Amino acid sequence: MRSSLPDSTPDFTEDPDMHSLLHHPTLMDCRRLFLRNYEVMINIGVHDFEKKGEQRVLINVDLYVPLAISTPRDDQLREVLDYDFIRSTIAQRMAKGHVHLQETLCDDVLALMLAHPNVRAARVSTEKPDVYPDCEAVGVEVFGLKEAA
Repeated sequence: MRSSLPDSTPDFTEDPDMHSLLHHPTLMDCRRLFLRNYEVMINIGVHDFEKKGEQRVLINVDLYVPLAISTPRDDQLREVLDYDFIRSTIAQRMAKGHVHLQETLCDDVLALMLAHPNVRAARVSTEKPDVYPDCEAVGVEVFGLKEAA
């Protein structure tokens, strides 16, 4: 089945996980930094049994950073966006306590990632792998792109 999306819109029909948006017109001058399957134990959920303990959640983040501000000339960490930013920012959000919905968690992490001045776009997903015995996971994914300055 051929996509009816306009030429300027990325076609995700062949890549439903949106692993890379580098073909998006506003991201073609970016590099993608990522954190894969960051496993955290957090209090998440709306049901009473979920509020009594932690659940395993996998978090994935893609950050799109312009090459002009992320291409090292001296091979120094200060020249790029440090991966520790992603992990420490997620940890700060986790420290705020219980969250009812994965949608809220994703939106919060996305907003924090986009708040970094060097990040042009971000994709965040969360997965709860232990909810149902007959599937790999249930989850949420969100993408955000800063408006052109």
